[in-house]
Amino acid sequence: MKALAAILNKRGKNAVNMLVSMLNVLGRTGTDTFCIATQDDITLNSSLEKLSIQGIKSSTALGHVFLKVVAADKPKLLQFGKSAFVFDGRVYSPATENLETVLAQKFQAGNVLTAAETLIKEFDGCFAFAMVENGKLVAGRDALGTYPLYYGENSDFFAVASECKALRKIGITRAKSFPPGHVLITDKQSFKIKRVKTPSNPVKSMSVEEAVDKVHRLLLQSTAERTACLDKVAVAFSGGLDSSLTAFLIQKTGIDVHLIHVSLESQIETSQAEEVARLLDLPFNKFLYSVEEVERDLPKILWCVEIPDPLQVSIGIPVFWAAEKAAELGFGVLFAGQGADELFGGYRRYLTLYTRFGEDFAEKAIISDILKMYENNFERDFKVCNYHNIELRLPFASYPLVELAMGLPLNLKIVSKSDMLRKFVLRKTAEKLGLPKQIICKPKKAIQYATGVDKTLKKLAKKHSLSLKRYLVKIFKESFGKTLGGG
Repeated sequence: MKALAAILNKRGKNAVNMLVSMLNVLGRTGTDTFCIATQDDITLNSSLEKLSIQGIKSSTALGHVFLKVVAADKPKLLQFGKSAFVFDGRVYSPATENLETVLAQKFQAGNVLTAAETLIKEFDGCFAFAMVENGKLVAGRDALGTYPLYYGENSDFFAVASECKALRKIGITRAKSFPPGHVLITDKQSFKIKRVKTPSNPVKSMSVEEAVDKVHRLLLQSTAERTACLDKVAVAFSGGLDSSLTAFLIQKTGIDVHLIHVSLESQIETSQAEEVARLLDLPFNKFLYSVEEVERDLPKILWCVEIPDPLQVSIGIPVFWAAEKAAELGFGVLFAGQGADELFGGYRRYLTLYTRFGEDFAEKAIISDILKMYENNFERDFKVCNYHNIELRLPFASYPLVELAMGLPLNLKIVSKSDMLRKFVLRKTAEKLGLPKQIICKPKKAIQYATGVDKTLKKLAKKHSLSLKRYLVKIFKESFGKTLGGG
């Protein structure tokens, strides 16, 4: 896993040189292999420079930046007839020992578009793909959007890539987030996007016992799928319910679990997280940071999140640190509890909406946030982890679990207008699993506040006599201008 890119030259000219520029941006933080695929051939090389001088020419081309995370990993590229296919990511369900064989069978059974739709319909995972056939480009993204993918065009090119900066490198300045569960089909004249599969489940009445049983079963299933073939993992650990439950579930599979806690210095939540780690009886790795280290890392974090948004940056910083430390400790995979708050009504604002505007309003807000998790959370966290060559895995980002959560009535998430804990059915599930009561009853505190990052960013902005937004925009422009040549 690492990144992919695909490009189509609208004028029918060679696009491979531009694809190489995109791969150069995507592969800056380390890779094992670079791959370029056209409808005529597939070429691989550990050196992008050597790959770029091999004389590959095509108006439509696919690129892959590959990094091995587990021993069985290898580039997933196929070439047959006048078609080529590149796949990046991970399929968790259905389990398959040889994904390449399965993919080949699907492509040989029908046309490229049909095969692309079948992948999205049948696979639950974190992935994106691109393919070329007879000058047409087709791309797709997993149904929840856990794998980041962007698309855009200018007068010369149409392109997709795992990061916006790769599109910006070739002059596409208005990239859009690729809609999850969709496929895109384009040729030299036009493009269209087609919905294939997105989560949807009308709210229905359900007993607490039935809901707990279903959440329990799907969480165990999702964790088992995401830990297959692993012997040790790191967990981004705040000491709250979501990260504790994630670590607890992985521990139940028999895998070696190490907790990684990051924070600014002198935060009370650090000692609380340490106490929770003792309750879980898991190794606790604590890393504390100074204001100066936040300032030092800001350009790199803005490079990852690709937007000077205060909320995105303040959440991205602790994820960046956790991934960095996971890599330093020798881990290839980092688990996190991301998604639980959206699925089970964990944010305080849901309670506020319920209190002020009623049940229907709060339910609609939760569903809206679930459908936007890819833009609000997954893209940021995946790119931040990718910077450190760490693969992010999220047990709560399971398609069956997401659909179940969308159908749960509000009273199973927020019991009443005085329910300050929220996430009722998830806490009952944690109780059934045997998670210690002290953890189950722990109130939520947002990561940017618990780690002290939000306050520190405001302090840094004030030091420069700027608002936080203007301060981040300034660093963002400096970082991207230097690296991408201002383009």
